[in-house]
Amino acid sequence: MIERKFPFFARRCRARSTFSTACRGLVSASLLLVLVACAPVAVRAPGANDEAAQSVREAGLSTQPDWSFSGRVALSRGKDGGSGRIAWQQRGENFEIRLSAPITGQSWRLLGEAGRVRLEGLEGGVREGTDAEALLLEATGWRIPVVAMQDWVRGARASGDAAMTYDAQGLPATLVQQDWAVEYRAWDRAAPPRPLKVFAKQGDASVRLVIEAWSVP
Repeated sequence: MIERKFPFFARRCRARSTFSTACRGLVSASLLLVLVACAPVAVRAPGANDEAAQSVREAGLSTQPDWSFSGRVALSRGKDGGSGRIAWQQRGENFEIRLSAPITGQSWRLLGEAGRVRLEGLEGGVREGTDAEALLLEATGWRIPVVAMQDWVRGARASGDAAMTYDAQGLPATLVQQDWAVEYRAWDRAAPPRPLKVFAKQGDASVRLVIEAWSVP
């Protein structure tokens, strides 16, 4: 049982897993094959043109280090889960992530700047550290790959080995990286295309984002 530090995330949820039972617990490169089989949209293995287009897309994203989005987030770990509103602002390597529950009015804020991370809104005061994912896990029980999500949420691969498949339009459909399995469930296909639904899963932990608005200065 995960001890809840945030009352508005304390409720239990029985929502269906983003991935089917057959997809759970697979954390190697072979997960890509299972992920493709479980994906809700038609996907295909990458071809040379797909990889080239993705590299061009990622190069373009690297020239836009400042961005933000707002929407909804659902977190789960095992049988525990909850949801709320999320607002993410990125300025280069610095970030500010706000999560709130409109009904209760409670919220927390995660700040990253100059290699330090600060978590505000907790009972017991502010928490600080150097690893955003470790800080969140220790303080809240939730596993969120904050650093990698800065790339994944925009449809890009983070640094390191990755396996990606594509949809019929050549946009990312699934991604396996850092032992996380990511699905791109919906895209805003206006130029440049941006993800609208990003579901990530590692073992019994999942992060589901539904993005309602993107902003790029």
